[in-house]
This record gives sequence, C-alpha cells and structure tokens, in this order.
Amino acid sequence: MTATATRLPLALLAVVLAVLAWSGVHPHDRFTWLLEVAPVLIGVPVLLSTGRRFPLTPLLYTLLAVHACILMVGGKYTYAEVPAGFWVSDVLGLARNHYDRLGHFAQGFIPAILAREILVRTSPLRGSRWLPFVVVAFCLAFSAFYEMIEWWTAVLAGASSTAFLGTQGDVWDTQWDMFLALIGAVSALLVLARAHDRQLARLLPGR
Repeated sequence: MTATATRLPLALLAVVLAVLAWSGVHPHDRFTWLLEVAPVLIGVPVLLSTGRRFPLTPLLYTLLAVHACILMVGGKYTYAEVPAGFWVSDVLGLARNHYDRLGHFAQGFIPAILAREILVRTSPLRGSRWLPFVVVAFCLAFSAFYEMIEWWTAVLAGASSTAFLGTQGDVWDTQWDMFLALIGAVSALLVLARAHDRQLARLLPGR
C-alpha cells in the first residue's frame, strides 16, 4: 500500500478508537454497551491482522468506520435513548426514537459493500449478473442471524436484554429491521457500485 493509502485506515482507526473510548465512559447500561460494541471489538483486530495481505478499498474502510461509530453511539446511550434520535423524532413528529432504524439500514448498506468486495476479489462472481443477488442475499441472511442473536440474548438474559433489543413496543420491530437491511443493501449497490469498481481497479491493477 502507498503512504497515502495507509494514512486513511490509520486515521479512521484513530477515530474509531476515540469514539470507542468515549462510548465506554459511563454508558447508559454496561451490559448493553458490551453487546452493541462487540462487532467493533471483533472487527478491529481482524482488520489489523489482515490489513497487509488483504487491504481493503478506501471506500470500504470509511464505511466500516462509519458503521462502527453508529454501533458505538447506540451502545453509549442504547438505541432507544440516543439524543439525536429524539431530536429527529421531535422535528418530524415521530412516535419513537428511530436511531435503531438507522442502525439496521446501515446493517444492510455497509455489509453489502463488504460482501461485494470479498466476492469480487475471491470468487468467480466478478462481473457476474448473480453478484448483486448474492450480495443482497448475504445481507438478508446476516440481518436474520442478528435477529436470532437478539432472540438468544433475550432468552438468556431476560429483562436485562430489553435495552439491547430496542423494540420500543413495536411488535413488528424484527420485520422492520430486516426490511431496512434489505433497503440498505439495495441502496448501497445502486449508489456505490461504480465508485467501488473504480477503487477495486486501482487496488487490483491488471485484474
């Protein structure tokens, strides 16, 4: 990687670690915080250990950092109590805090580019018409698996898992979460596929 290409991941890492430290100072609920930031605690070491042999595009590094910040802010306050969500609800006259809706949209939007990059670089699907379908299917599967994690957490932790679930009394919350992940995945492919291809071409010259 060039020096310029290396600086961006390091700058994003510094931002993520700073937000992680901030989110961990007196969170609303320590158990919920740990559950919400667990993907960051797992993902950062994975990216650090694979960064030299499998560097990602700047677009994907940026999206992963944004997703990490969304998770950590949700962990700080719990998704139902994020101040920005209350502000949006007041402005738009909404009945609930919709920060969790943003989180689940991002749960489709960012993993779509992650899955797309891995598949383009490691599978025969590069240039295939099946690529978008497989990417969206992956995002839906990931979203469904996350809903099962929430279910298992509720079974094991009982009432203490309420803040992590963040349903806010909506009986259709699980369906909304998966639907928003679907919309996020499709939106990412429609909006970012060409820019992603240009960055992949620069990252993988000659392929």
